Amino acid sequence: MPELTALAQVLPAVGQLHALGPSWLNPDHLITTFGTYALIGVCIIVFIETGLLFPLLPGDSLLFTAGAFVAQDKLHFPLWLLCGLLFAAAFLGDQTAYWIGRRMGPRIFNRPDSRIFKQSHITETNAYFERYGGRTVIIARFVPFVRTYSAVAAGVGKMRYPHFAAFDAVGALLWGVGVTLLGFALGNIPFIKSNIELLLVLVVAVSVLPIAVELWRKRRKAAAEAAAFAEIGGAEPGVSRP
Repeated sequence: MPELTALAQVLPAVGQLHALGPSWLNPDHLITTFGTYALIGVCIIVFIETGLLFPLLPGDSLLFTAGAFVAQDKLHFPLWLLCGLLFAAAFLGDQTAYWIGRRMGPRIFNRPDSRIFKQSHITETNAYFERYGGRTVIIARFVPFVRTYSAVAAGVGKMRYPHFAAFDAVGALLWGVGVTLLGFALGNIPFIKSNIELLLVLVVAVSVLPIAVELWRKRRKAAAEAAAFAEIGGAEPGVSRP
């Protein structure tokens, strides 16, 4: 199944994010460098990663580390304030990315069909976000790189804004607040701190399995119908005879 194959390719890459990135992107280093402006700095990074198409920032690990630092009294502000501002930064970031996609998408994609570009691809994107958009917006929050572009794709796909905003709020709450609280509660466990991105992606892998299975069944059914029509000498489904 293509969906599971793609996810299998993502998992090892996620586990190597820190090794591939420069040392100054280490969340401990970032928060320490911000000093008294740590609260503002963390929120700005979350906003940039989710809203301004810059996927290399340490989103999951930064949230987790910020929560852990509050628990360890390395950051001297209340947990509720950190969670509230991170929720706002995550929500507003995706809102910004959505409108970037919504405004710029038509200029990029409204063109005649070519060997590379097909209008049908845009139609399929629109249909995908109408059917799976809510789950996609929420799940994408927990996958590095994907969360940077999912809101833009929703905007390009013209996902209805009230629908997007509602699910985006849920995603911002589960990710921005949830991962921070996870760090607050479990930040002193070295294994979890060192593998937070991989652990979150594994959780996502389990949650997207029903979607992958549904898509696989749909494709298998379409292939069976096409084979049946071919055997009886009929036209393909949806194509009228001359």
